Amino acid sequence: MPDEYKNDLISYRLDRARECIKDTESDILAGSLHSAANRLYYAVFNAMRVLLAKDGVDFSKHSGVIAYIRSQYIKKGILDIKYSELIRNTESIRNDCDYKDFYMPEKEELVKNLEIVKGFLACVTEIVSRETME
Repeated sequence: MPDEYKNDLISYRLDRARECIKDTESDILAGSLHSAANRLYYAVFNAMRVLLAKDGVDFSKHSGVIAYIRSQYIKKGILDIKYSELIRNTESIRNDCDYKDFYMPEKEELVKNLEIVKGFLACVTEIVSRETME
């Protein structure tokens, strides 16, 4: 993948992750907790895909993206192990919201995860920034 396209894709995916974080904040304030859970997961997912763009790889399934991030970034110590739990938590909450009738996510858990997601995105941003500075 040409570096110019790669950088555009990284920027686009970073913007999508940031937008999802803003949407999560708005949804929590509005009491739209199902929507907040969805946007929170997609903030994480888009942040993970930033790293895939950096590495010039992609996957057609969410499970492929998650497995790649765990094997190439978390297991190697590039990203803190706590982000593996964040990925699992946000995906689980989103799935429960989408597929379990009468499920209501806890506002406090969403707020807690939102702060961790912001840290995750900051780490991802630092990783891609280091590469462009080298």
